Amino acid sequence: MRSAPRPASCRKAPAPAPTPRTSGRRPGRRSRRRPGRRLDPGGQDGALTLSYVVIIPVFLAGIMVIVQACVWYLARETAIAAARQGADVARTAQSPPGRGAAAAVAFAARAAPGFLLGPTATAAGSSVQTVRITVTGRVPSLVPGMVISVSEVVTAPVERFTAAGRRGRGPARWPAGFAGLAIPRPRPTAGDRHA
Repeated sequence: MRSAPRPASCRKAPAPAPTPRTSGRRPGRRSRRRPGRRLDPGGQDGALTLSYVVIIPVFLAGIMVIVQACVWYLARETAIAAARQGADVARTAQSPPGRGAAAAVAFAARAAPGFLLGPTATAAGSSVQTVRITVTGRVPSLVPGMVISVSEVVTAPVERFTAAGRRGRGPARWPAGFAGLAIPRPRPTAGDRHA
């Protein structure tokens, strides 16, 4: 026997078609991951994490190289300034031997104690007419075990005092272009002489 048809208000409404958002799940329900089944159909699980594992160390290594280059540059500039200071002290007239090297080491230790480690200076290669100051030291390294050293040389002429109008030994000599430019000294006239 057949039962009488139910009124429209009592009939079951057909289930709505699943939307891409719910993908067949009921809202509010968590899905359980089944073994062998991927949630991401494109196979991109963990790709972002893997890219960070590769990119971040390369980025940090690049920053370390830039910082190391800056520290090397500062150490080099300190060595040059110390060598110039030592040459300025050593080139003065009648400077005692070794005073320029000592001034260079003192300047390097005072000017940049953290950028130039263990500064040493020498006046080897100096002569009677020129002073040569060499400053060497180590650069602080961001990589343990890596040794970076800096060595800078400054050469300067030794100061000499000569008689007025004379340049070195012998009669005064002017460059070739100055022969006609000499200004003669005015001669005193009879009225300018005092008795």
